[in-house]
Amino acid sequence: MHRDAIRVPTGYRCPNCVREQQKVFDTAQARDYVVAFLVAAILSAIASGLVVLISGIFFGLGVIFLAPAAGALIGNVVLSATGRRRSKALFATAAAGVIAGALPALLLVSLPALLMVMGGGFSGLGGILPAIWVVVYLFMAVPAAYTQQSGLRLGRLI
Repeated sequence: MHRDAIRVPTGYRCPNCVREQQKVFDTAQARDYVVAFLVAAILSAIASGLVVLISGIFFGLGVIFLAPAAGALIGNVVLSATGRRRSKALFATAAAGVIAGALPALLLVSLPALLMVMGGGFSGLGGILPAIWVVVYLFMAVPAAYTQQSGLRLGRLI
């Protein structure tokens, strides 16, 4: 065994062999990062706008169903827009796009409640509830979009 060998699940391999194999799996091109971010941000802005609209219906429980579906849809559209090319950095870029797309909705619904609190008034939970639902959307949509792109299947892990 060579002293620089890297342990892999099937035994030991030389560092160059491992590096070459990793390159096969990272197929993303430079423009894919821009496309992934923009597509994810635009679709997330639309989805988070829907979250704000439905947050008053059934106390926002529809968000629990909308968020994972929106995340999966965003992941699939990003995959198509990038020609199904892959890399961990590309998946993370798309996840950042999902977050960036939801920020305007989060600020839009949070700002009035924040101004009321700063002005000495108390808006109560009703004033911040839409913002809470946007955060719930983010916590559910970002991992859904990431796993949809990366091909990670939770059934294989269990």
